[in-house]
Amino acid sequence: MSFLELARRRFSVRKYKQDMVEDEKMRLILEAGRVAPSAKNMQPQRLIVVQKKEYLERIGKTANIHGAPAAIIICGSTNNAWVRPYDSRSLVDVDVSIVTDHMMLMATDLGLGSLWICNFDPEIIRKEFDLPENIRPVNILALGYSDCPPASPDRHNEKRKPLEETVLRLC
Repeated sequence: MSFLELARRRFSVRKYKQDMVEDEKMRLILEAGRVAPSAKNMQPQRLIVVQKKEYLERIGKTANIHGAPAAIIICGSTNNAWVRPYDSRSLVDVDVSIVTDHMMLMATDLGLGSLWICNFDPEIIRKEFDLPENIRPVNILALGYSDCPPASPDRHNEKRKPLEETVLRLC
C-alpha cells in the first residue's frame, strides 16, 4: 500500500473493541514515534504508555478516549526542545505532534484504530501522572481495534478543501 493510500485509510475511531493491543504492535508504534524527525534532532518527546484500567480511568478524568484499551500520552520536555532564535518560539509542540502522527499512521498500518486527542486539561494529566514541570502533555493517542465501520478512503474528496483553497501559490 502506498503512503497516500494509508493516509486516506486512517480515520478517527470513537468506538473500540476491548481486545488488548499486542506488545509487538505497541513496540512498532513506539518505534515509529522514535524515528520521527524533530527540530535540530533534540527529540523532546516523552511518552507515557497507558494500558491498565486504573490509569486509563485517570485519563478519563479529563479526556474521552471512547473506551480504547490503550492510550499514549505524548508529552514534550521543555528542557529538550529547540527554540527558534528569530522569535523565541519553542518547537516542542510541533515535534511531539510529528511523533503523534507517525505513531497514528503506524497504528493504521498495523490494523489498529486511533484517535488523536487534544481536548483535555494538561494540568489534570500532570497531576494524575505526577509529571514534573518541564514535561508538558501535548496530545493523547487512543489506540485499539476499531468496533465501528471504517470511514471511506474517498471521503476526503468531499470533506477536505480542494488544493486550490489551501495552496497559496506554486512558485
